[in-house]
Amino acid sequence: MSTPLGKLTLAELRHLVEVNEVDTVIATFPDCYGRLVGKRFDANFFVDEVAQHGTHACNYLLTVDMEMEPVAGYAFSNWESGYGDFHLVPDQATLRKASWLEKSAIILCDLHADDHSRIAPAPRNLLRHQIDRLAQHGLAAKAGSEVEYFILNDSYRQAKEKAYHHLPAASQYIEDYHLLQGTREEPLNAAARRHLAQSGIQVECTKGEWGLGQHELNLKYTDVLEMADRQSLYKQCMKELADSLGISVTFMAKYRSDQAGSSCHIHVSLWNQQTNAFVGDQDYAGLACSDLFRWFLGGWMQMVPEVMVFYAPTVNSYKRYQAGSWAPTRLAVAHDNRTAGFRVVGSGNSLRIECRIPGADCNPYLTYAAALASGLYGIENKMEPPEPFVGDAYHAQQVPLVPLSLLEATQRFQNSEFAKQAFGEDVHSHYVHFFRTEQAAFEKAVTDWERIRYFERI
Repeated sequence: MSTPLGKLTLAELRHLVEVNEVDTVIATFPDCYGRLVGKRFDANFFVDEVAQHGTHACNYLLTVDMEMEPVAGYAFSNWESGYGDFHLVPDQATLRKASWLEKSAIILCDLHADDHSRIAPAPRNLLRHQIDRLAQHGLAAKAGSEVEYFILNDSYRQAKEKAYHHLPAASQYIEDYHLLQGTREEPLNAAARRHLAQSGIQVECTKGEWGLGQHELNLKYTDVLEMADRQSLYKQCMKELADSLGISVTFMAKYRSDQAGSSCHIHVSLWNQQTNAFVGDQDYAGLACSDLFRWFLGGWMQMVPEVMVFYAPTVNSYKRYQAGSWAPTRLAVAHDNRTAGFRVVGSGNSLRIECRIPGADCNPYLTYAAALASGLYGIENKMEPPEPFVGDAYHAQQVPLVPLSLLEATQRFQNSEFAKQAFGEDVHSHYVHFFRTEQAAFEKAVTDWERIRYFERI
């Protein structure tokens, strides 16, 4: 069987190296923020050595902040232990061309200790753990991501020199579904669709969104680990393409207070071999579904407050949750209602659950791990979902709100016995410290808002 377009076997990579079509292989993995980090290898050295034996990297990469400063207080890695190495084990199933880069291939790696055990706090391993738990029930998950972003006409360097103020948007008006403005942004969006497809990442479409220069690129659904990989590579591709064009894109959840937020709507279904396990003859408000569907939905919805940090990981994430903003504020489920945090979508083998809570800044490995862990909890405890909501969920006072700050969400995560059991106490304590560190950094910062409000008038 041939590999899909853009995906590579090691033998195919070896051939491309021999004919000088590939001279660089990037070995990478996601850090706690979801950023891809790693090394670039000479392709011959990768084929001869790294493909079989892997490589190493400093284990501080799971304990740094956004500025790459080592953060004290982690049990996993610290100054006292000398910041040693962990082992990067290439996942051969992820080997693919990086079409947007010259003569390059890329591969995702898993993080192992010297005894070959998985590094528990590594985001990719968190998701693998939940996939393994699903498999014990005879189930596998498929997923699809819809990620939004803003396109700015300044380069990243220009944007930084301007302190990210007064950045020219790629459009002059809201462009939701607008084709004329979309044409103007095709130098980036068409290049992304083309290069992602050539790199083994199937794209469904791009479309204008509800902001100045805001767009969305939707990935075709696939197995959940592959989807998280694709989402990470897609963001990397978009940034590097924008950089090459002298423009920029941002995946901040709320990059301007007067513009829409950027979401990451995720779609999840469970499968038993070739059959969608959500399909059945049980009734849920007129929908024919399985008990498993109801219980998974019930658990997913019930546990959102306790794992909200995995959907909304930064202080900025929570600026997106505003009434009438297209971002959900309440834990409602509906059939076809964009004011609700959850939607039931499709029928038959396309039946799935859409969660509209995560922002574009989410780490997809943590986001999907949280969704699967919550749904599994619902299955194991036969948790029923609420009745589908009808109306404007933004003003439904009887429906619980999502946590509305990182401080609140981190406290709920810290106090969650469910999170400790689902992810393990070592992972739980690692991420409590991670999110508390992010909150503390913000609390020490003096913002532009404060200067504008108080500089003269206080």
